[in-house]
Amino acid sequence: MDVSQGYRESWEGFWSATSDAPGEAIWDSDPSLTSVPDSELLLPYADASLPVVDLGCGNGTQTRYLATCFARAIGVDLSHAAIEHARRADTAGVAEFAQLNLVDGDAVRALHERIGDTNVYMRAVIHQSEPPARAAVAAAVATLIGERGRAFVAELTPASRTVLQQAAQAPGGPPRKLRRVFEHGLKPAGATEEEIPDLLRAAGMTTLATGDTSLAQTEYLPDGTRIDLPARWFVLAGG
Repeated sequence: MDVSQGYRESWEGFWSATSDAPGEAIWDSDPSLTSVPDSELLLPYADASLPVVDLGCGNGTQTRYLATCFARAIGVDLSHAAIEHARRADTAGVAEFAQLNLVDGDAVRALHERIGDTNVYMRAVIHQSEPPARAAVAAAVATLIGERGRAFVAELTPASRTVLQQAAQAPGGPPRKLRRVFEHGLKPAGATEEEIPDLLRAAGMTTLATGDTSLAQTEYLPDGTRIDLPARWFVLAGG
């Protein structure tokens, strides 16, 4: 299967219109709020001598941090423009970046054949994927980790929709960075509460640990409160 042309164009348009400034994308939070605590949850279960692949890496902020924790870090994203952002930002050359469509099973298997079993970091990808593609995204995680790798997956819960709706209804309308998400037709928090664990299970993965968290955003409400989106995290092994 493939993603729809509209979905692909939405992401390409978003990243093409995004500057290289850190935090310009609403989810581009500092690693101290994201991949640092996430890695602390993953590393007790993972073999850090294996590579890590950051699925949906965007401009590579989290990938560059992950490169300090694992032997090799590879960031992949559907958007060519996102990958160009990531390569420009990685001035020290600590990570690798490549365009990859996660629902393209042949391309995912080719990556696995090239690097072997790998750890996976995936933050907020399934919830905004088109519903028909979500099972393929979960299957991509399972393919990449194989038998030896471990995955950290964090996804928004439906409670995030309420937070986003409240932010959108603020005086003056949605904050600028959130407005950009809507203008490009991106649809956050689209999955139901049980859909994510069901998809991960159906892909043949076993949950080793799970818990509640929030995904810190780089946008604020008019009163100065940072927008934090309720989420759930999973550490996963192959079946």
